[in-house]
Amino acid sequence: MTSRIDPDLEKILPLLPLRDAATLTPERARAELVALAESRKDVPLPELATAKDITVDGAAGPIAARLFATGRTPAPTIVYFHGGGWVAGDLLTHERQARTLALEAEAVVVSVDYRRPPETPFPGPFEDCLAATRWAAANIGTLGGDPARLAVAGDSAGGNLAAAVALACRQDGPSLKAQLLIYPATDLMGRYGVAAENAKYPSRQQNAEGYFLTGDAMRFFASHYLPRPQDSEDPRASPLRSDTLAGAPRAVVTTAEFDPLRDEGEAYAEALKRAKVEVAYFREAGMVHGYFGMGAASKAAEAARQRATAAFKAMLR
Repeated sequence: MTSRIDPDLEKILPLLPLRDAATLTPERARAELVALAESRKDVPLPELATAKDITVDGAAGPIAARLFATGRTPAPTIVYFHGGGWVAGDLLTHERQARTLALEAEAVVVSVDYRRPPETPFPGPFEDCLAATRWAAANIGTLGGDPARLAVAGDSAGGNLAAAVALACRQDGPSLKAQLLIYPATDLMGRYGVAAENAKYPSRQQNAEGYFLTGDAMRFFASHYLPRPQDSEDPRASPLRSDTLAGAPRAVVTTAEFDPLRDEGEAYAEALKRAKVEVAYFREAGMVHGYFGMGAASKAAEAARQRATAAFKAMLR
């Protein structure tokens, strides 16, 4: 059932970045997401007992991360991977989301500054995220975490990375309690540029323009993450292409009605269910991609975010 876009989100669409994707560059995408985060600095960040920069293991050496904690111990530990099309996000652009997740889930959150393309294309970002998750498991006592409650989470490209890490952990660990996939990219086959692949997900055409994230932007981002087209078949890049999802950790999956990624996120939730994985799925009416960071502008977006976070917190109990 189609509804209209949330009126409060509709008002801010002209102010959002990543416009004119035909001329987008990695440098401009990065600068615009930082500028968006800076424009919200008058909205106070959630206050936590711990908020500090740390170093964690990456695949090729130490990488930066930020640790957020409420002070309750032992707590669930969530390894968080930021969005931004693999190319553009960072610890600053997604600090508010990571802090809010720590507060509302009463968890330790490790936000990971994985290496980004084009400097480090696939599989480097995935490998960093997997290494950071294993680092968190090995250091969970020092972090104040509960060894039985380790989880991964991410939004958009970060949701893609979280889903891929969750599948990889089935083989060599660590054991994960749950995963939170926020409007994730789950099927990069064709890098959003092949008509036959796009036709499998009607939202790619329905929401290709006018709702912040565009089809052109996804083609730009995916081509930088996967400069070799054949890598789009790899389940580490396209979790929905995995031979089996059986044994994946329970999942909260969210999608937005007016998002080109809506249908592949929904397809992933359904595929998890068919594999007998416990799933809480939220298809949020009136929302656009990125609504998790738009709560200050939209009460509906804030309520949608809270629904998913509450379900994730329940899975981590």
